[in-house]
Amino acid sequence: MRYPEIRRRNTRSVKVGGQTIGSGSPVSVQSMTNTPTSDVAATVEQVNRLAEAGAQFVRVAVPTEADTAGLSDIVKASSVPIIADVHFNFRRAVEAIAAGVAKIRLNPGNIADRGQVKQVIRAAADSGVAIRVGVNEGSVVDRADSDRRAADLSRPMDELMAERLAEYLDVFEECDFQNIVLSAKSHDAVTTIAVNRRIAEQWDYPLHIGVTHAGTAQSGAIRSAAALGALLAEGIGDTIRISYAGDPEAEVVAGLELLWSLRLRDRDRVELIACPTCGRAMIDVAPIAEQVRSALADIRKPMTVAVMGCVVNGPGEADHADVAICAGKGKAVLYRHGKKLRTVPAEHIVEAVVAEARALAEKAS
Repeated sequence: MRYPEIRRRNTRSVKVGGQTIGSGSPVSVQSMTNTPTSDVAATVEQVNRLAEAGAQFVRVAVPTEADTAGLSDIVKASSVPIIADVHFNFRRAVEAIAAGVAKIRLNPGNIADRGQVKQVIRAAADSGVAIRVGVNEGSVVDRADSDRRAADLSRPMDELMAERLAEYLDVFEECDFQNIVLSAKSHDAVTTIAVNRRIAEQWDYPLHIGVTHAGTAQSGAIRSAAALGALLAEGIGDTIRISYAGDPEAEVVAGLELLWSLRLRDRDRVELIACPTCGRAMIDVAPIAEQVRSALADIRKPMTVAVMGCVVNGPGEADHADVAICAGKGKAVLYRHGKKLRTVPAEHIVEAVVAEARALAEKAS
C-alpha cells in the first residue's frame, strides 16, 4: 500500500560530530539532561539512557566552570554527539569547545558584547564545531529600556523574533561562519509555527524546532505536537526537541513517535495499535495495551501489534498488523500477518500477544 510522503525543505548541510543535520538527512531527535553537568557520572548515565531511548543528540547545561571542567569526560563516554547549552558567559562556550563538544547552543541576545560572540565563533571555526543560533520569546524583548520594551511588546512576536535573529546572524556573516543551525522558540504553538515559517523563507540553514516552556508531559506533548507536527508536515524542521518538565527520556519517546507518525524516520521498534474504548468493547483494552507496550518496549525491530476490543474493527486491523488480538466475550483470537492462529482465554491475552511478537522479532533477527 502506498501513502503520500512529506516533501522536505532544502537546506544546507551541517556536520555535528559524525552526523549530519539538514540537506535531506532524517529529522533527528534531541533531548537535554537535567542532572548537574558537574556530576559527571550522573550526567553520563543519563546521556546514555537518552541515547538508548533513541536520541541522536544530547544537550547539557554548562552555566559554571565546574560544569565545563568535566565535560571532556562526558564527551568521551557518550555514544552520541554532545551539545553544550551556553547562556550569558562566553567563556563557558570556549571551554566547552575545548572539551570536545560537537555543537554549542548560543543565544547572542544573552551576550551583549559582540566581541565576545566573535571569540566563540573563531573557536568554533578552528575546532569544526557547529553553533545553534537561537532566539526565545523571552529574550527578544528589551528589558532595560521601558520605551523600547513597550514598542517590542506592541509588535507581532514572530516578526520581532525573526528580526532579532537576523541581527544576530550579521555577526556570524561578518566572521564568514556558516556551520549554523537556526532556532526560534515560543511557549505558544501558533507563534512557534509562524516564526519558523518566516525563518524557513528567509534562510536555508537547517532548523531546530521546538516549543519552549511547554509545561508538563500531559500538556507539553500536545502543545509540541500541534506546533511541530504542523511545521514538519510542511517540510520545515531538521532536528526537534519535545521539551517538558520531568524525565527527559519521555521527551525522546514522544519525539520519535511524532517523526514515525509523519514517516520522517523509519520506525525501528514496535508500533502499538489499540482501539478506543467504547460500549462495544468486550475487554478492558487500556490495561492490556499498556502491559503489551511495556513488555515489548525493548524490541528493536519494526513491527505492528494491534490490541482490539471487539469484532467491528478488529479483523480489519488484524489484516494490516504483524500481530493482532481481536477480543470477544471471555476470549480472543490471535492473528499473525492477518492469519488466524488460535483462540486464547481472556486472562492469557497479554502473554499470548507478547510471545507471538517476540517469536516474530527473533525470526527477523
